[in-house]
Amino acid sequence: RLTVEQADRLDQKVALLFIDLDRFKTINDSLGHHVGDGLLQSVAVRLAQTIRAGDTVSRLGGDEFVIILSGVESADEVAHLIEQRLIPLIREPHEIDGVNLYVSCSVGVAIFPDDGREPDELMRHADGAMYKAKGSGRDNFQFFTPTMNEKALERLHIENSLRQAVDRDELELLFQPLLDAHGQYTVGAEALLRWRHPELGLMPPIRFIPIAEETGLIVPIGEWVLEQACRHQSAWRQAGLGELFVAVNISALQFRQERFLNTVANILRTTGIDPGSLELELTETILMEDVEANIRLMSSLKAMGVSLAVDDFGTGYSSLNYLNRFPIDKLKIDRSFVSDMLSDPTNLAITKAIIGLGHTIGLRVTAEGVEHEEELCILQSVACDEVQGYYFARPMPAGDFEKWLAESVGSPSLS
Repeated sequence: RLTVEQADRLDQKVALLFIDLDRFKTINDSLGHHVGDGLLQSVAVRLAQTIRAGDTVSRLGGDEFVIILSGVESADEVAHLIEQRLIPLIREPHEIDGVNLYVSCSVGVAIFPDDGREPDELMRHADGAMYKAKGSGRDNFQFFTPTMNEKALERLHIENSLRQAVDRDELELLFQPLLDAHGQYTVGAEALLRWRHPELGLMPPIRFIPIAEETGLIVPIGEWVLEQACRHQSAWRQAGLGELFVAVNISALQFRQERFLNTVANILRTTGIDPGSLELELTETILMEDVEANIRLMSSLKAMGVSLAVDDFGTGYSSLNYLNRFPIDKLKIDRSFVSDMLSDPTNLAITKAIIGLGHTIGLRVTAEGVEHEEELCILQSVACDEVQGYYFARPMPAGDFEKWLAESVGSPSLS
């Protein structure tokens, strides 16, 4: 505040830099807190080397730092300092306990008085700019803009509303059928989360799931989704609609919770469904974050009787060696390959290769995003096991899905 007041008297500009280390948690969790503390100390020294006499650097907490640059002439001057000194210094190896560690940072910048006159306002705007830097691929910097402020306010509104969405019964599940690729009869359904916001209307996951993950709200929301999906599966069975499985997407944060295994067990017990009727979908990215720990957890889930699928397969970076070790039942080919395989020979080749790979190691393979008969014919010709997409049915509320099941009588349904 003193720096801002002085700058106001002298008609000068002040730049506030909000700095967050990229993927610091991975280093801290895998190498230990003493290594993480050493890395933070090394970063602090580097940041101190970046600034001039009279400037300030401080640690906010965790892996977040703030730098205050007084008497700056322009945004270009700030950009030059960050690009030429700050980011390169942080990128250089940090020797901690005889080991070279590499880390990068994301930097958000707000400038007094252009972006705000109060310290709290500048901090808020710099923090928003930092998140924009992270969203732009990390290891870069971004300046605050008024548009960003509007988005930040909207994000805050969504976050606050999301905290009460479950209690207010605003969340709902849609179900999209999965069909046997050859007989084209329904074998299961994927549960897809939607949020009916009282002011913003029906919100797709892309608008609120990232916020839920950043805030940790994805854990209670994910548990709600899992329980509701299992309850619906139980209702289908009791209504005589067939022994269908229900597939549920699991987030990385939810999967890493110590109580996740107990949560799944409790939900299976309270809903009374057969564990084999529940399919948990995990992305390649989740699986490769801590391979050995994931194999242990997945083995426990398999021992429980739950089915496991790798979702969006082909877009991640899983090792074939590890893939063979994961106790999984199914690969789901990412829709991007399926939707482009008619026009792009490369995507067609990738789709065929994934199906061949899956079958070679004893897995079933599902193709997502099937929208045309020609795509279905190709998938049938290469022995794909299951298909899912708009060609058969769009995601629909539970009541409509039950009607669709009753009316389809084993035939594909267009919608």
